[in-house]
Amino acid sequence: MDSQNLGNPGKILAERYLIVDKYVLLDTKPGLLTLTPELENLQIPRAYLRLIPYRLHVPQVYGVLRLASDSSGQDILLLEKPPLLLDETTQQVHLAQMAIAAWRDATSMRQLNWLWQIAHLWQPLASEGVASSLLDSYVLRVEGSLVRLLELRFDKATSPELPELGKFWQQLIANAKPAVAEFVDRISLSLIQGEIHSPEQLIAVLDRGLAGLGRSQTPTIKIITKTDTGPSRQRNEDACSPPSGTLVSKPPQPTGLAIVCDGIGGHEGGNVASNLAIETIQQQVQQLTKVPYDHIDPSLLLNDLEKAVAMANDKISQRNDAENRQGRQRMGTTLVMALPVAHEMYITHVGDSRAYWITRQGCYQVTLDDDVASREVRLGYAIYREAVQQSSAGSLVQALGMGPSTSLHPTSARFMLDEDAVFLLTSDGLSDFDRVEEYWETEILPILLGETNIINVADRLIEIANTKNGHDNVTVALVHYQVQYWEPEIVIKAVVPESYSAKTVDLASRGTDTSVLSSPNHKTQVIEENQPAKTRQLPLQWIVPLLFLLAAGCVGLFVQQWRSQSGLPVVSSNPTPTQSPIATTQPPRTLNNVAPGWVIQTNNQISLGNNQLLPAKSFLEVIDTKPSPKPASGDFSVVMRVCTNKETPTSASSQAPSPSNPGLNAQKTVSIQFQQLNRFGVFVLPSSAPNPCKTVTQPPVTQPSDISPT
Repeated sequence: MDSQNLGNPGKILAERYLIVDKYVLLDTKPGLLTLTPELENLQIPRAYLRLIPYRLHVPQVYGVLRLASDSSGQDILLLEKPPLLLDETTQQVHLAQMAIAAWRDATSMRQLNWLWQIAHLWQPLASEGVASSLLDSYVLRVEGSLVRLLELRFDKATSPELPELGKFWQQLIANAKPAVAEFVDRISLSLIQGEIHSPEQLIAVLDRGLAGLGRSQTPTIKIITKTDTGPSRQRNEDACSPPSGTLVSKPPQPTGLAIVCDGIGGHEGGNVASNLAIETIQQQVQQLTKVPYDHIDPSLLLNDLEKAVAMANDKISQRNDAENRQGRQRMGTTLVMALPVAHEMYITHVGDSRAYWITRQGCYQVTLDDDVASREVRLGYAIYREAVQQSSAGSLVQALGMGPSTSLHPTSARFMLDEDAVFLLTSDGLSDFDRVEEYWETEILPILLGETNIINVADRLIEIANTKNGHDNVTVALVHYQVQYWEPEIVIKAVVPESYSAKTVDLASRGTDTSVLSSPNHKTQVIEENQPAKTRQLPLQWIVPLLFLLAAGCVGLFVQQWRSQSGLPVVSSNPTPTQSPIATTQPPRTLNNVAPGWVIQTNNQISLGNNQLLPAKSFLEVIDTKPSPKPASGDFSVVMRVCTNKETPTSASSQAPSPSNPGLNAQKTVSIQFQQLNRFGVFVLPSSAPNPCKTVTQPPVTQPSDISPT
């Protein structure tokens, strides 16, 4: 629950909630639904709901506790799965330690790992107006290697910026380990001075630091898979890699890839789809892992894993098309895979097969099902406990093979590992009815305690699935990651690049050519080992004139761009072809300085008026900005055109938009308020990125649509 003291331990509230600790309640009737807030009138829970993809760090809404029966009674927001720990000595539950208190005793690897997680959370929390949560030492907690938030702190009138994060991190320098103290000092100062000006740039700097520390960490990995038809099915449509019953160790094996697929289509070919997906992805990942781990760009590897999934999707989809399969006759499959690379774990998934991360502190579901219930929560329409009660809650909204890869959106993430862990990949034959949450402590945790091995545990999990569930095929993969770490004697240096351009995923370029990843130009590229050239400091008296020159250049470029888009002639003050490349000194493109001609990419699905949905990862080109009728609000309208023709499926078996859920056609014009657009968590493509809208004819600027977000 949120941070309010409700009474002494042992007291029962609302004839249901037992006070365990100052801020901790135990629901004695968990089978009953809780009082649900009116989401239309209560803004606070929406941020929690829309941040459900980050529930590894952010607690979710459980319900509302009303302390009095009358309408003036105080409503308390109840949060589930907050950062809690069990004291094994006293058998009492208490809040997890504050990050600042735990910082002193953490290893160098863990200290940078915590900063890395905070950097990843900055943009999604800022988009929901809750970035202040990452600047509150009371809210910022840790469970082992994981950063967890006790609750969300909502930003005031002005949202915090990265320099404030740098100031907050400065208090950590005194207790930083010797290997990273200089590193933390350098990045804190770079944030304050604006040298690091984006979360992506901050993550890239931290990645370099973690890669240096990673040389002091030696991992040993063991993988086992197991699949079973189950007691009620005639055919096993699941598939896995390595083959069922095979134990793989890395080293000596060079790759530790684990995959679980759950076929869709019954006797029509679910088993064909799942095996085809595994065969395709194995071929592609073998090419990716030939690059030495310390030369891999993590963001590009994530991109390549998604492209491998896209290729598998297209192979299945093409087979469906060749056999003229339509609707529910199309064969498909879910997928979840884990790829350990040095001190990181890469997880990619589509559908409702899941990945769990088990440590000595707890069991954490790290994937979010691609089903109707999760979509409702992600859009802010319902809390999860209510959403799963709907009749269509478990229907998939995407799976491999149901359509072209341009409409597929795999989820990829990576996790820093600085302690022993077990990753469980499983089909819903085991995960249904919360069996993993019920049995992880008795069945999987003993692996980390050295009391059993993963072979025995895999057999036991299959047995639990068949006896406790038994309604489906079941497949599991266990990845046991063991760490040998020693504090490095070297001092890690922070290298802040002079310029940084965020890498973007070109979804439109996804094709069906299976040679893309195996070609010499595939996207997992070798990082240059050469250190950047040392820059000479400019004399102080040059700085102000240069700033004026840069500002004048940017203004001139903006005027030229505006004239070209409005049809006015562009007049150049210097007609010679040797003009200076002013574009190279432009400030980075962000929503705060959005301008016509820029391209915005959506991260999440956006609900628009007239029952229309704008799919995640759509592209919109800014046409115009218009002031708000209420100038005091500081808001304004951003007029954009949709320049991708994507449809949002409502189930895995039907990709076409329905009358109640039509997609938006390319060239459709929409007008969205800036503050609302900012909350949606969109991303402005950098000037160096290819323009996905340049081939679409621009519609008239004078006739924007009246569609606005609901």
